[in-house]
Amino acid sequence: MSSYVLFQMWGPFRQSLIKGHLFYVEQARKRLLSQFDEIEVDADQAAEEWLEQSGQHFDPDRHDPGDFYEAANDVGIEFYGLLSGMREQTRLSAVAGMFHEWDKQLRDWLAREIQHWHRGDNATLKVWSADFGQIADLLESFGWNVRNADYFRTLDACRLVVNVYKHGEGKSLDELKSSFPEYLDDLFNGSGGAFSDTKYRDHTHLKVSDDQFQAFSDAILAFWRDVPENVIDSQMTDVPDWFGKAIMKDRADPQQASKK
Repeated sequence: MSSYVLFQMWGPFRQSLIKGHLFYVEQARKRLLSQFDEIEVDADQAAEEWLEQSGQHFDPDRHDPGDFYEAANDVGIEFYGLLSGMREQTRLSAVAGMFHEWDKQLRDWLAREIQHWHRGDNATLKVWSADFGQIADLLESFGWNVRNADYFRTLDACRLVVNVYKHGEGKSLDELKSSFPEYLDDLFNGSGGAFSDTKYRDHTHLKVSDDQFQAFSDAILAFWRDVPENVIDSQMTDVPDWFGKAIMKDRADPQQASKK
C-alpha cells in the first residue's frame, strides 16, 4: 500500500527558519535591549545635567545647597524608573515580535503544505483562524506528541505573556496567574505576605527577564528542530474535528473543487 506525504519539513527550509529566528534574537539584543545596559550611569548623568542647569540659578544667600542635591537625586531616581519601565516594555515588544513571527511561520507552512494535496480555501483559512490549542491538536494528529515536549509549556507561557502585553486584563491574564505567575512581578519579593498573592497582581505587573526571554527563544528553536520531517497520510488517523469539517466543506463545494 502506497503512502502519500501530507506535510514535509524540507531540511533547508527548517534551517532558514532557525537562522531567521537566531538573527532576530541577536539583533533584538544588539540594537534594542543593549541600549539599557547602563541605565544607572544614564540616570546619574541625568541628575548631573539637572544640577548643572539648575546651578545657574543658585543663590547662596537664599538657597540651601542640600536642597539642590536632593532635587538632583530625585531627578536621577525618576529617570532610572522611567528607563527601567521602557526597558521592560522593549523586552516585551521583542518577545511579542518573536512569538508572532513563529506563529505566522508555522501557520504559513501548514497552509502551504495543505495546498499541495487539497483543493479549497476553507481548510487553509481555518488554519489561519484556529487558536493555539486547535493548532496543537492538528500537530498531534501527525502522531507528534508536541504537548508532552518541555518546550511546549514554555511556548504556551509565551503566548499568554504576549496576549497580556497586548490586551491587558482578560482570560489570558487569569491563565497566566494560574499557570505561570513567575511572569507577574511580585513587588513584595516573595515575602509570603498577603499582598504577594497573585490575586493582587494585574497586567501592570507583567515582566520578562533576560533569562525568560532566552527561554522563549530556546523553545522556538526546539520546536522547529522537532517538527517531523515527513508526515504521511497513514499517520493522520485522528484529525481534529474543526480541520476535518473544513476539508469536507471544501469537498462539498463544487466551486472549490473545480479550482486549480
